[in-house]
Amino acid sequence: MTKISSERIASIEARKHELSEAMSAGDLSPEQFVQLSKDYAAIEPVAAAAREVRRLRAERESLAAMTRDADADMRAMAEEELHAIEAKLPEAERALAVKLLPRDAADDRAAMLEVRAGTGGDEAALFAGDLLRMYQRFSEEQGWRFELISASASDVGGYKEAIASIAGNGVFARLKFESGVHRVQRVPATESGGRIHTSAATVAVLPEAEEVDVVINDADLRIDVYRSSGPGGQSVNTTDSAVRITHLPTGLVVIQQDEKSQHKNKAKALKVLRTRLYELERSRLADERAGTRRSMVGSGDRSERIRTYNFPQGRVTDHRINLTLHKLDAILEGPGLAELVGALSSEDEAQRLAGLDEA
Repeated sequence: MTKISSERIASIEARKHELSEAMSAGDLSPEQFVQLSKDYAAIEPVAAAAREVRRLRAERESLAAMTRDADADMRAMAEEELHAIEAKLPEAERALAVKLLPRDAADDRAAMLEVRAGTGGDEAALFAGDLLRMYQRFSEEQGWRFELISASASDVGGYKEAIASIAGNGVFARLKFESGVHRVQRVPATESGGRIHTSAATVAVLPEAEEVDVVINDADLRIDVYRSSGPGGQSVNTTDSAVRITHLPTGLVVIQQDEKSQHKNKAKALKVLRTRLYELERSRLADERAGTRRSMVGSGDRSERIRTYNFPQGRVTDHRINLTLHKLDAILEGPGLAELVGALSSEDEAQRLAGLDEA
């Protein structure tokens, strides 16, 4: 693991003190105080981890000196305590190294969740509905706010496509590794022969964009309005409330028809469009910084099969980290997903720490 120098630790603690002093100044504008508060909140846990490393290192030096200079009884006691410190120090240094890793600027944002039925027809739509409910229940377990933005129901239940907004503390950081192809293996209810079918759904988790992140020019949009329709094409509204927005420079198309108000549908469609444009720019910048390199966990490639849900065996396998859990019911119920999410985050941290060692 990358060794963090005493000078680096001192600079972290000095920066925390500097921000604390700056916040105490009486001539700050509200905007300056808000920014300083954000900076302080960001560095405070890093400084706490740095302080713990400094304390353990100082104790190690003091105990090492006692093992050389003290009498036999004190030396034996010092050696015992030194072993305990040397066991704790690597964990504390790793915790600090993790906090010093470059953070994705989008980690603290809300997320836009998009679930779409893939190969498998009706069974894929039913599975897409299972996944949407899994993320909704997991969000409720985390204390997040889950809001369905739009949904296209299938004739047999489930969804052809569904989009939801999830807001809360660290939503994108926790869910960003869910993007990709999710595969299900089970016997459909309509299968009389008991044969196992394989179908799939795609998941995309995008950090939600604010208006200040993406400026959309009206001249770049083509907005069409029409009557919304439900499953099978039947008319839902008798007014032209459905909205289709096409972003001409990129060709992105967003359709929104769930609300009875054209104004509300347009606002929701613009929210989805802004998030997709923001993700396009994030991906472009990431490609520029890292070339075509992608970590095993964090590619977010929606064409990549990332996970298999096997109903006959009651297991879920994440193929990126070769983790299999025989907890299918608990995972689809929501709370069990936390173990997978935590394992993916830990693997990402380990890879990035290894990258620092190689640099």
